[in-house]
Amino acid sequence: MRKRFQFSILLTLFFASIVCAQTAPKGAATFVAMGMQVPKFQFESTKGKTTSIRDFKGKFVLINFFATWCGPCKMELPKIQAEIWNKHHDNPKFVMLTFGREHNWQEVNKFKKDNGFLFSFYPDPKRGVYGKFAAQTIPRSFLLDEEGKIIYMSEGFEESHFNELVKLIDSKL
Repeated sequence: MRKRFQFSILLTLFFASIVCAQTAPKGAATFVAMGMQVPKFQFESTKGKTTSIRDFKGKFVLINFFATWCGPCKMELPKIQAEIWNKHHDNPKFVMLTFGREHNWQEVNKFKKDNGFLFSFYPDPKRGVYGKFAAQTIPRSFLLDEEGKIIYMSEGFEESHFNELVKLIDSKL
């Protein structure tokens, strides 16, 4: 009986991961493209304080969208911390914005604490930011150059694509 229960949980997590990563074909419902200027948006950077993406001109900006329930996101975020954040968080030319799609402050702060993440998370409860980039599929990452142009983008989590992102960031910083 216990083995059936464990198998049932594993099967549920497996299918949730598939739905999360492959809700649509790669590239479907993506509203931006490589070389485009980042869409204008504002977000709540701390409770009650609004920040614009334009405030980061002159910096390389990594934007990541995730959800607390998303299996591929849970695989990607620790790698982001270990291979990107830990290396570059002190670099004044680097900014990382990690948005919890359809999450509020309480949810993203709890997720951060529960998982021991050191970087900031920002809520995107109504997909106000995410909706400027895509309609579906997470995780998603976008790297902006100093002028705010998209120089890298990915959807889902694939080790080889993540390694490309790390190499690109390392080469720019």
